[in-house]
Amino acid sequence: MSLAVCLSRALAGVHAPEVAVEVHLANGLPAFTLVGLPDTEVKESRERVRAALQQSGFDFPARRITVNLAPADLPKESGRFDLPIAVALLAAAGQLPAEVLSGYELAGELALGGELRPVRGALAMVAAARDSGRKFILPRLSAQEAALVQGVEIFAADSLSEVCAHLAGLAVLPRCSPTLAASGLATYPDLLDVRGQGAAKLALEVAAAGGHSLLMQGPPGTGKSMLAARLPGLLPPMAQIEALESAAVQSLASGGFVAANWGLRPYRHPHHTASAVALVGGGSDPRPGEITLAHRGVLFLDELPEFDRKVLEVLREPLETGEIHISRAARQVTFPARFQLLAAMNPCPCGYLGHARRACRCTPEQVTRYRAKISGPLLDRFDLMVEVGSLPLEELQQLPGGEASAQVRARVVAARERQWQRQGKANAELQGGELDDACALPQAERSYLNQLLERLALSARAYHRVLRVARTLADLQETALARTHLLQAVQFRRGLAGFGSNE
Repeated sequence: MSLAVCLSRALAGVHAPEVAVEVHLANGLPAFTLVGLPDTEVKESRERVRAALQQSGFDFPARRITVNLAPADLPKESGRFDLPIAVALLAAAGQLPAEVLSGYELAGELALGGELRPVRGALAMVAAARDSGRKFILPRLSAQEAALVQGVEIFAADSLSEVCAHLAGLAVLPRCSPTLAASGLATYPDLLDVRGQGAAKLALEVAAAGGHSLLMQGPPGTGKSMLAARLPGLLPPMAQIEALESAAVQSLASGGFVAANWGLRPYRHPHHTASAVALVGGGSDPRPGEITLAHRGVLFLDELPEFDRKVLEVLREPLETGEIHISRAARQVTFPARFQLLAAMNPCPCGYLGHARRACRCTPEQVTRYRAKISGPLLDRFDLMVEVGSLPLEELQQLPGGEASAQVRARVVAARERQWQRQGKANAELQGGELDDACALPQAERSYLNQLLERLALSARAYHRVLRVARTLADLQETALARTHLLQAVQFRRGLAGFGSNE
């Protein structure tokens, strides 16, 4: 037989469209031609496949070889097609039974000696293949990651020889089963480690309970970064679909997804020198950025005004829509980006404005210019703001007090459960009529809220965000929405009205 077809998967954002690897052998001068929009990495597979076949004891056909990666208009990247090309080549040459290939999908990069190396996006590929009814053969490390997807039979291989022996019926590859972490709670830092800062801890609890964005402001060394690192430990456990979404996104990154992190909320904290592409993703072959890698988790931006203003502005759309669209001349992809934004900043360039024991050296103009680095529209997208002040030395030297993360998390989980039963989503995601239904107010309370918002000159977006925060406060207290909740929600926004430009 001079023609064989082996199935594999490409990557287009978080999607993995099917690719048919067609190999044809013809008479003529020996040649190896790759068509079907392959990039440089795929074109180089010719040499890897040739060496791997010879080192594995197979005959490399001295014929005119044409490899087509269909569909032809879909860009193909990385070394994931090495294994299907090699297997289809052997089947076309009659060294493997071609009829068995229709029941499998394969992906893997070949070393020159025939060993298999892991590939990026294995979990996303297997998730896309779940409904096909076919089995999947992957390198061992990639198979352990992909085995988190239920409903697909996955085989783990270490070399090309093992794959060929399995397909020929001479041996059986081991099936790969997931090795999941028992619980991610122990890996999160505990809120008990943070001394004092009762207001900041309350804001953190409210943010976790409703999925709200939070901005912390205070002098250096007051615990802003410590508090931020403890937010993932307060969030509810991830549902199966959320965990799978997060793992699929992580598998697209260069390091892949670590199976031991299954069910753990992502916590991303990029440096303030990060570019817009690093934050949102991109490149000629679009890769996910920090906001996508934080999907279903937390994105923490420390030293917020030190980020380039243009970089911060790219956050505005994904904060509203929960996804990011990347358009290039040849490719357009959409990545999920439903993350919880957490940010921290100093009150002024030197950091000590309003400090109890250190004097600020900044002029009013410097303070205004520093705060104006964050635009008004971006500030308007924060639901909560809290001051994280300096603590007296006596309070710092006391033994740890307050509540542990587990205690706060129990209240957060109960509040989220009430939200789920009422509206099927977190309060921060309420829109339009859903918000009106969940936050219905008597006329007296609505008039009272209108007076407060007019006094602070807050926008229509801020009005809705105040309602969502008030609804979360009521859920935490297991009571109906009341005036006290509205007042507390407005207090959480008062600091946001005092700085930032309106550009």
